[in-house]
Amino acid sequence: MGRINVRRRSQGNYGGGNRNRGFSKPGQSRGRMNSEHIDSGKFVKAAQEIVASDAFIPVHKFADFALSPIIQRNILNKGYVDPTPIQDGAIQPILDGRDLIGIANTGTGKTAAFLLPLIQKVEKDRNFQKVLIVAPTRELAVQIHQELKDFAHSMGIYSVLVVGGASMERQRHEIRRGFHFLIGTPGRIKDLSRGRGLRLSDFQTVVLDEADRMVDIGFIHDIEYFISCLPKNRQSLFFSATVSGKVAGILNAFVKEPVTVSVKTQDTSENIEQNVVRVGNKAEKLDKLHDLLIQKDFEKVLIFGRTKWGVQKLADELVSRGFKAVAIHGNKNQNQRQRALNMFKSNDVSILLATDVASRGIDIPDVTHVINYDQPATYDDYVHRIGRTGRAGKTGIALTFVE
Repeated sequence: MGRINVRRRSQGNYGGGNRNRGFSKPGQSRGRMNSEHIDSGKFVKAAQEIVASDAFIPVHKFADFALSPIIQRNILNKGYVDPTPIQDGAIQPILDGRDLIGIANTGTGKTAAFLLPLIQKVEKDRNFQKVLIVAPTRELAVQIHQELKDFAHSMGIYSVLVVGGASMERQRHEIRRGFHFLIGTPGRIKDLSRGRGLRLSDFQTVVLDEADRMVDIGFIHDIEYFISCLPKNRQSLFFSATVSGKVAGILNAFVKEPVTVSVKTQDTSENIEQNVVRVGNKAEKLDKLHDLLIQKDFEKVLIFGRTKWGVQKLADELVSRGFKAVAIHGNKNQNQRQRALNMFKSNDVSILLATDVASRGIDIPDVTHVINYDQPATYDDYVHRIGRTGRAGKTGIALTFVE
């Protein structure tokens, strides 16, 4: 949707005229680096044209996999036509009961890669099979839960979502009622298991999704705790964009004789136009953001900030200027965060502001621009942030403010 009553408080460099004013080109002065010394030249990259001859041709069709007719119907109802590379390579080994390591960038379809065969596994033995799926953030856990509901529609397969910011007592009640899939974040799963509301030894299949992100944000000890409580005889599925250091240590303790499926080909999507916006001070920074957002082609914009307080303050300022904007961050409860995401997905608002809690695994269709209002702490964080645009073969734009 459009914006209403947008007031211009200043004539910044981006209001009207040449839209390229204020952008730096490769080779120009790089300016000041942030505290982690990310060279601002890394934020500048032209989008590459996608050549049809380079398009992936899957070995399988969904119909080739031994999935029940109702799962096949639900796949069609979701609009899926051909498997993505990670789906093409991972579904059959998971159906065969193998442990698996999936190395893939975000947005590659890996959620369906593990959900489809695991739904089939549960359907074949629903009185015995229980699946645990661990995700780093509430938003990703909610997304996986919704995908599960779509793929298992009308199958009588029950699931429980356990995340922070929601009633733990209600989650305990849902666990007691019985389930086939439990999807949650590390902290809440650990709280429930230590409070005797959940027995990790009951799970025959375990999925660690976005494992590198869980390590990045401090959940390594929780993951080690989960592994120590899980039954030795289990199927273990491990998905990560990178495998190094502490992540490799977890991996070695988690899987046995795994199949590895790697479709990670690049750090950032080739179809994302990346550039920087140079500003002299904080006052100019806000006005330049304003002048970007009033441009017609900034239709659906995700803005990243460093702190919860800063993101909320910026969102409030944009709303006061007449923009339709909402924010998600750690000070919002789960219902507030999900409501904001839903408003953005449904185009009730055109601007979503977020801390890095939203930079991994959130599938928001048709984001035209990602703006790093505050520079990310690491280059990996940058890669995950900008991966919210340029999805499903579309071209996106990523802009990073550099002072």
